[in-house]
Amino acid sequence: MTLQEIEWTPKARAVLAAADELFYARGIHAVGVELVAERAGVTKKTLYDRFGSKDRLVVAYLEGRTARWRVVLEEHLEAAGDDPETRLSAVFDASAAWAASDGPRGCGMINAHAEITDPAHPAYAVITGEKAWMLALFADIVGDHAAPAVMLLHEGALSASGMGAVPDAFAVARDAALRLVEV
Repeated sequence: MTLQEIEWTPKARAVLAAADELFYARGIHAVGVELVAERAGVTKKTLYDRFGSKDRLVVAYLEGRTARWRVVLEEHLEAAGDDPETRLSAVFDASAAWAASDGPRGCGMINAHAEITDPAHPAYAVITGEKAWMLALFADIVGDHAAPAVMLLHEGALSASGMGAVPDAFAVARDAALRLVEV
């Protein structure tokens, strides 16, 4: 069940909002459907009627985060124009903005992957798909050769920022990425 297949009633939206908050803050395995339903103000039956299973709710949660992230990123990329260096900076700047507003605990996909490592789990494809999409975006901006290194800088900034390990992690990673791709 994808986001498009869900009947988006007010109760379904409340369930997804509760899942988004709880799964991100506490972890997917640590949060049961009872708590999500309680936070959403619905019954477990309503949760299951709308999403079918916890696994499908997790997929919807991750797809929702991805969709919101891509809106933020697209806004930054549109403002950056066509210059590759400006576009590369825009990705790191978008990530910093996202982390400040929606990601203080680091990357939701990385966090989810720490809990969901089975490729057969329906959320696994969402997690790995988002990272493949980001790698393709970097390849589009800096070329196939430099994209993996830039991706690693970005992923490191996501992790370091979420832990508070490196002050201004996205600026540090952005500057390193720009130095890496200088001609």
